[in-house]
Amino acid sequence: MADGHTREAFVMWLRPGNEEIYKQKHDEIWPEMLELMKAQGIANYSIYRHGLMLFAYLEHEAGSTRDAPPDPILLRWWDMMRPYMVCNPDGSPFQAPAEEMFHAD
Repeated sequence: MADGHTREAFVMWLRPGNEEIYKQKHDEIWPEMLELMKAQGIANYSIYRHGLMLFAYLEHEAGSTRDAPPDPILLRWWDMMRPYMVCNPDGSPFQAPAEEMFHAD
């Protein structure tokens, strides 16, 4: 992207029956999570739900720390969200990349 940001999209999945609690947790997102995302160069982050599938879109600064080891704040968030989502063995949400098929500014 011309402004030094990279677009990224991926899908995740909720466990059945957890749609409302997932939404509630994000409506009540911790201020320190928002600060961490900003510090990591993440911007314009949105998550959409279709049934149990979540579609996430974000932009991050080129050369950001997004690929760095998980911060303790993020690890706490994952631990809290683990009962509601399909997760990897390390507790991180299972994410499958979504291929960009079209973009227009």
